Amino acid sequence: MAYRALALKTLSDIRASYWFIPTCLAVLSVVLAQLTLWVDGNPDWIAAVLPDSMIHTQIDGARATLSVIAQSVIGLAGVMFSITMVAVSFASGNFGPRLIGNFMRDRGNQWSLGILIATFVYALIMLRAVQSKFESEAAFVPQLSLVVAMGLTFLSVMVVIYFVHHVPETINVSNIAARLGRQLCDDLAATARRVAEPANPRVRNDLPRLTLEAVGYVQQMDLDAMNGVAETHGLMIDLLILPGDFVHRDRFVAQVRGGASDDTLDELRQSFALGPSKTEDQNVLFLAEQLVEMIARALSPGVNDPHTAINCLNWLTAALAEAGAAGNVFGVAPREYVSVRALTFRDLLDATFGAAWHYVSDDPLARNAFDECLERLCHGASPAVAGTVDEFRRDLS
Repeated sequence: MAYRALALKTLSDIRASYWFIPTCLAVLSVVLAQLTLWVDGNPDWIAAVLPDSMIHTQIDGARATLSVIAQSVIGLAGVMFSITMVAVSFASGNFGPRLIGNFMRDRGNQWSLGILIATFVYALIMLRAVQSKFESEAAFVPQLSLVVAMGLTFLSVMVVIYFVHHVPETINVSNIAARLGRQLCDDLAATARRVAEPANPRVRNDLPRLTLEAVGYVQQMDLDAMNGVAETHGLMIDLLILPGDFVHRDRFVAQVRGGASDDTLDELRQSFALGPSKTEDQNVLFLAEQLVEMIARALSPGVNDPHTAINCLNWLTAALAEAGAAGNVFGVAPREYVSVRALTFRDLLDATFGAAWHYVSDDPLARNAFDECLERLCHGASPAVAGTVDEFRRDLS
């Protein structure tokens, strides 16, 4: 499918946005309001749905109740949004700006804001629906809708309680490291595979090479679409980049064996989606880079928190241990007509412990934990993994 990579990138951006779920819930509240108003317009249905004690609310009482609900809920939504921005600013300043995406993706924050916004919209619609005998031929009080508004209000109260508990948890440094570490473990295990000889396409000057004619980080690569184009035109494609790499107009991203027309190269360009920053989509190293960034900030002179660095090293160790047990190459898998450079276990070591070495080498506690983590990687690992770790340790010394 043309531009499938762009569609996947757009879906990922929507998932990371802070407006999508609140917007959807606001729209659903409008639909719910029309449904309950329709039921309120049928007196026989109201008598069957509500007890007599709940269908005699007066116009002034209904308006006062709905006004209080609308004013209170929108005030709480503003406070909730402010708390979220403070938490995001705190996490960005203390743990790294690239962690902002994790907070924006947090479903708890998105649903909490969305429920309060939906309650506010629903209460506003109900306020407009209440009519007195001076404004129309007959007075109208939406009894069922008023009960639903009260229910949404109680739900909003529970959401606020949850939110007050949830925000401190999300900015707890141990919880942040644990979320990143677990996700890294899952991603490495999901993309791990065993091959006899890892692929490493070599650049050849005699082959047509593809540029994207754009600037940015590669966020999505649709290898299935590339494979389809290659199969249709009888080509073999060697990808020279990985998700997360930065490209510019003159950087070659692939070389094509078999000859390719300009139209074919345009088709291949549609299989890439660029963005202003790296994302975790298809890029298993991005989570590792975030943990390394936390180590760097924890061991900076202004913070000097070796225990946070040790915690991150432990999670990196757990992820690499699972990766070593699951396979010997990782990352996006090649296709029949598309080859891509495989990430080896040594690549993972260089991107994690190799990148963290500069920061932990001058701190005694972190240095000891660093050595212990590498030692643990050797125990219980396959001979190939243990040999790679030993080679890595020799290169450091």
